[in-house]
Amino acid sequence: MNETTSHTLQANGLPQPPIPQRLRELLKDYPGHLARIQEVLNRVAVDRAKSVPLFEQAIWALEGRTDAFVREAQAELAEANKNGVAEAIALAEAKTSLMRRAASPNGGLKGLHELWDFFQLHKEVLK
Repeated sequence: MNETTSHTLQANGLPQPPIPQRLRELLKDYPGHLARIQEVLNRVAVDRAKSVPLFEQAIWALEGRTDAFVREAQAELAEANKNGVAEAIALAEAKTSLMRRAASPNGGLKGLHELWDFFQLHKEVLK
């Protein structure tokens, strides 16, 4: 996590925006991915655009980050296919499928009420 962003949140007396539950569940075996999601959510809370609602910015950030996860998993799958190792291919296919679920509006990006609640609860501080 970006230390400056974390310190800015703390200085404002804010907790970090919550990672949505479905994403936490789907990516529980990928702590680095969860950290990258937390990083973009923190950035939304700190470096926000005044003209776009924060919740909308958070959704865009989640979509962008989870789409990056899909592209990265697809690159791993392409590499595994190139190497031709069956076990590596199977693992990369499973990871690609998981990342697609995480990026799906009906998967990891469904039920974002925790994030909505966070931005509503702290809207005065986040102006």
